[in-house]
Amino acid sequence: MEPPKRSPWLRLKIFTNAHRKFSVVLIIGIFLLSAAGLATAWYFRPVTATTTVEEDTTEEVVEETTVQKYYSPLTGVEVADQATTQRQVTAIMIENSPAARPQSGIKEAGVVFEAIAEGGITRLATLHQEDRPALIGPVRSLRPYYLDWIASFDASIAHVGGSYNSLQTVRDGTYKDIDQFFNGSYYWRSTDRYAPHNVYTSSDLLDELNQSKGYTSSTFVSWPRKIETPLTVPIASNIDIEVSSADYNVNYQYDKATNSYIRNVGGEPSVDRELGQVQPKVVVVMKVETQQGWEDGYREQMTTTGSGEAYFFQDGNVIHGFWRKDDQKSQILFYDSNVHIVSFNPGQTWITVVAPEKTISWQ
Repeated sequence: MEPPKRSPWLRLKIFTNAHRKFSVVLIIGIFLLSAAGLATAWYFRPVTATTTVEEDTTEEVVEETTVQKYYSPLTGVEVADQATTQRQVTAIMIENSPAARPQSGIKEAGVVFEAIAEGGITRLATLHQEDRPALIGPVRSLRPYYLDWIASFDASIAHVGGSYNSLQTVRDGTYKDIDQFFNGSYYWRSTDRYAPHNVYTSSDLLDELNQSKGYTSSTFVSWPRKIETPLTVPIASNIDIEVSSADYNVNYQYDKATNSYIRNVGGEPSVDRELGQVQPKVVVVMKVETQQGWEDGYREQMTTTGSGEAYFFQDGNVIHGFWRKDDQKSQILFYDSNVHIVSFNPGQTWITVVAPEKTISWQ
């Protein structure tokens, strides 16, 4: 007879009862193995690396390069280098009769003085520093009042002789005289015009002449300059200046596009033969006491020191004021009616000198 079959759970229970001690040991072993497995799994778990980024508080160093700028003492225009600002100013007496027109070198001049030389005929004194015209002329003779204006700029003076008083003064050893009479090789007579309207020179020749005499730099008081501020609606667009006769009276038309003044003389455009229309940035009219006096003949005599009425045209505007010059070699100063110094736009300044009774009108 077969023994009754026992279920697996019954057999496990009988076995467990029989081997209770062994079972306890087995259970403990299983627990320890499980614990060891968990510990191993934790130790070798994947780790996500976390990087702590510290904020860089160091300021970025930006290297600043300062660009040095240089400006002409004569015109206020920016120039290439410091040497240009220290260049000798050279003044040239230029004829302005109809037979001398169109002239050469007048469009590039930094400052121009225009006044009667004799018999109602005007003449120009053109002053040059950074500009270097290749051709300049026709060169003519000197007068004392031009010499006084030129002396304000410590300029060398190019001319072909002059009136008695002007030559006595310019040859006294205190002026930078470069008269053609004594320096003929630095001037020439052109063949396309007849004498006396045909004496010419150049910047290269005058620079060489200045160097030979030790005239290498000019020291003078510069006129104050300002930023251009053209009026939205100009109030002085058409300017008429009575100088003497119809051949020498001057007109300016304001050109808003360039903020400059288109110059006309004797009813015709004022033209530089090589460079075209003359068009200064600033127009000044000075009224100066004028009378006839004897030198080597009856000539114009002008009072260049003291003060007098003046008009200043720039930016399409007009300022009524006065000029002042304390002595023969001091700079001319310009003031408005409130006795404030007038500052000029950079560029060419053209000064026309007239007798007090002459009229200046604009619209």
